[in-house]
Amino acid sequence: MVGAEPAGMCRIAPMTSSDLWDEQTAQGYDRTSAEMFAPHVLAPTVEFLAQLAGAGRPALEFAIGTGRVAIPLSAKGISVSGIELSQPMVDQLRRKVPLVEDLPVVVGDMATATIPGRFSLVYVVYNSIGNLRTQDEQVECFRNAARHLTPGGRFVIELWVPGIRRFPPGQTAVPFEVTDRHVGFDTYDMVTQQGTSHHYRRSDDGSASYGCSNFRYIWPAECDLMAKLAGLVLERRVADWDGSPFTSDSEKHVSVWRKPAT
Repeated sequence: MVGAEPAGMCRIAPMTSSDLWDEQTAQGYDRTSAEMFAPHVLAPTVEFLAQLAGAGRPALEFAIGTGRVAIPLSAKGISVSGIELSQPMVDQLRRKVPLVEDLPVVVGDMATATIPGRFSLVYVVYNSIGNLRTQDEQVECFRNAARHLTPGGRFVIELWVPGIRRFPPGQTAVPFEVTDRHVGFDTYDMVTQQGTSHHYRRSDDGSASYGCSNFRYIWPAECDLMAKLAGLVLERRVADWDGSPFTSDSEKHVSVWRKPAT
């Protein structure tokens, strides 16, 4: 599952393969992703990133969204900037942090957009790198991170491990959540590594809505190769923000690559 789903049918943004989060989706993002704002989820994420950035040093978030991670990270004394494809998502962030100088954001895609300065930490969370739906764009995202890093700085991604091991022969979909309020499942094309997250939600009045988001899944080893092409070196891989070991049974990973000091 890659982030939140667009409210209606999937839309592709100009000049990039990514879906574009529209006004309706942006307005409902914090509500539909409420579980990711829970303290037990957010606190370990922020603490992990704050320790990597270092006190008083700048950090850059790709796909910053409505500021779920950036705002509490800023509260820890980290100077955070962002890159975000969707202007409506940035508009929602500005409702929380009105002053641009407090949290600068450039509107653009994370594979090519740049922002002034160099950073001790660049990060992209909640599977958002998968929103780039071509391998070339994903490689460029790693290179873009490296361009923004100071020597010795780190690039961090949070990414799920594709769940295709759960597929019996002939099956193309796997559920990731089934409740009385939300049914979500992913469909995969294992030839192209393309996928779609499908979301069916029931409202209080009994009506149902459908939304979807497209992604390209990446294996951890493929991430390491992309990092190598960008001149980055794997420093650490764990199963979650709490630092638990990454194993063959892990369903996600948090990986840290370092830009060599020389």
